[in-house]
Amino acid sequence: MGRVLKARFPELSCGGQGGHGQRSGIAQFGGTAPTAKPWKGLGPGVLEVVESHDGNADRAVYTVRFEKAVYVLHAFQKKSPSGIRTAKRDVDLIAERLKTAERDYEEHHGKQKR
Repeated sequence: MGRVLKARFPELSCGGQGGHGQRSGIAQFGGTAPTAKPWKGLGPGVLEVVESHDGNADRAVYTVRFEKAVYVLHAFQKKSPSGIRTAKRDVDLIAERLKTAERDYEEHHGKQKR
């Protein structure tokens, strides 16, 4: 598989890249992390991995839609004031970064074959 856009997770309570980096590495080689689940709202190929540490929920969202690349779209600590729901700013940022990933992939690898 091709390149992975590296993500840094220094602000996460689990002490950084740790588990999330390992999970995106699994995706890079065509697998799916056991803790990955579909991210709702953006269609197939967008996954979320949740790591719990000291009562905090750290999340990483990545896409495996592309044949030659895995893109980490966002990593964040969930601090939603509404409980279960992810903050709108995080949801919007993920959607925006998916569009950016699509443009980047097309620029580096050509149009994605369907």
